[in-house]
Amino acid sequence: MGITRRRITRSLMFLILCVVVVVMLFPFVFMVLTAFKSEDQYISGNGFSLDSWAELFNVLPVVQELINSTVVTAGAVVLIIVVSTTGGYAFAKLGFRGSGMVFLAILAGMMIPMQSIIIPEFVNIARVAHLNNQYLGAVLVYAALGAPFATYLMTTYYRGIPSELIEASVMDGASYWQVFRKLMLPLSIPAITTVAVLQFIQIWDDLLIGLLFLNDPQVRTITVGLAVIQTGRVVNVPALMAGSLLSALPAVVVYLIFQRNLIQGLTMGVNK
Repeated sequence: MGITRRRITRSLMFLILCVVVVVMLFPFVFMVLTAFKSEDQYISGNGFSLDSWAELFNVLPVVQELINSTVVTAGAVVLIIVVSTTGGYAFAKLGFRGSGMVFLAILAGMMIPMQSIIIPEFVNIARVAHLNNQYLGAVLVYAALGAPFATYLMTTYYRGIPSELIEASVMDGASYWQVFRKLMLPLSIPAITTVAVLQFIQIWDDLLIGLLFLNDPQVRTITVGLAVIQTGRVVNVPALMAGSLLSALPAVVVYLIFQRNLIQGLTMGVNK
């Protein structure tokens, strides 16, 4: 009876997972198939062509928008990594006065909905710093939104590294900066990779920040460009699917390349 029950349970779980896979993959399959159809072929449901890609590059400066997305995403990810690694090291190992309260404030910042602070952010960037429609403005906003979680993750990871390693290095004459640069950073590569991949996917796929801070055609990202296509009276669905596929590919490729490092960083953080 026990063996039969386990087999039934496994079969049910397998069926449930199959349903979940179909539900999750159906939109992606639909996007890929539709991206290689012309508008007439999409309406009729027959045939394949590259007309949608020609239309996409005709209505949007795709290459420029991909470059814009790359610059903004890379800049924000680098800034987040710098802030989170140095902040996590300070919170976890240096123990300065008031670090507990500052860390709690950072955790509290993670609980504030982005939509509730986006208008003050826009006022600060546009009217105070005059960085609207500039790469730097979007980079700073993305970094401010992503740094709290990244700092929390790095702090948790650094707390799992034995303090005896730092004490031994300091006794050997190394400064705390040298300890951070030569010891802590190499040991935290899995956690840094986790932060980089998660933030890259989130920033690359974001639309709201881009619409507010990068609405100029010269600096807008690929997600904002795709949103512009949908504002027309008649939407070319195949061209939109082609653009969506092109926009999704970098995030998918990054995840597939660093999948093992991402899982390793998450599980090491949990185990520690």
